[in-house]
Amino acid sequence: MEDIIYIKDLRIETIIGIFDWERKVKQEVSIDMEFPFDCKKAAATDSIEDTIDYKAITKGVIKLVEESSFQLQETLAESIATFIKDEYGVKSIKLRVSKPGALRGAKDVGLIIYR
Repeated sequence: MEDIIYIKDLRIETIIGIFDWERKVKQEVSIDMEFPFDCKKAAATDSIEDTIDYKAITKGVIKLVEESSFQLQETLAESIATFIKDEYGVKSIKLRVSKPGALRGAKDVGLIIYR
């Protein structure tokens, strides 16, 4: 069984959507990330170099998402997953991306991917 480092309900404003009005107004997306990781070495050394720097990942994801203007949540999710794996050496990721309030009658709508 692996340990997991997670970031939950990271809220970021971005251009996302297929409708004309969605291309003009920033909307809030909510992001959850989970990274399987063996935390034993970091726990033993108490050193940031031996773990996943979730603050650095969060700052990178915020910048990526704020500067993006995708039409689909699927494209946004894939770009976030690829970015995290390429930039931070994360081997695998569970990622949830959603648009709270985007669907009338539903609290949230989105997708979960595993990469």
